[in-house]
Amino acid sequence: MNNSTIIEKYFPQLSDKQKQQFAQLGDLYTLWNSQINVISRADIDNLYEKHILHSLALAKVVNFKDFTEILDVGTGGGFPGIPLAILFPNCQFHLVDSIGKKIKVVNEIVQALGLENVKAEQIRVEQVEGEYDFVVSRAVTRLLPFHGWVKGKININNYNKLKNGILYLKGGDLKEELKELGKKSRVFELSDYFTEEFFETKMVVHIPMT
Repeated sequence: MNNSTIIEKYFPQLSDKQKQQFAQLGDLYTLWNSQINVISRADIDNLYEKHILHSLALAKVVNFKDFTEILDVGTGGGFPGIPLAILFPNCQFHLVDSIGKKIKVVNEIVQALGLENVKAEQIRVEQVEGEYDFVVSRAVTRLLPFHGWVKGKININNYNKLKNGILYLKGGDLKEELKELGKKSRVFELSDYFTEEFFETKMVVHIPMT
């Protein structure tokens, strides 16, 4: 199901504007991916399931309150940040990646969608200043080094139901990584929320900042 109806299946409360924005993503990513490769050629045919819905899995774990500030590290072509920014228009998203051409694609798509709650920047995460309620990412590296990069960038004043911290989209066996991390964490199985086979081995790891 490579169209936006899969999003409406799991998020039936979308406004007409949000439905339109999600529907636009297919053509926008197909257009830009043909010029600057941010999604593998094989995956572009499964964009809605493997990238957009996968990004929105974070919304099944926490329903971000208005004015929540979120840093998306290693955003690539804008995942999970852009789908989340559509879903949570009253939250602020800072999307960062060290590769300039990927940020160019992000900025073009953000502009085409009219998203006013997204800032995209070519920068290494170590150079990002300020604090955020959550840091999100899709498996850019192992959990321990990632935690080291971002632990000083998370605000400790909580006002969402889930404690401020890292929300990390990961797949496969995480026992070794979680042991290596040595921090309190919680793993959410995405098969609890989505029925598609793709999600059977996918998870969200929440590492709260204490």
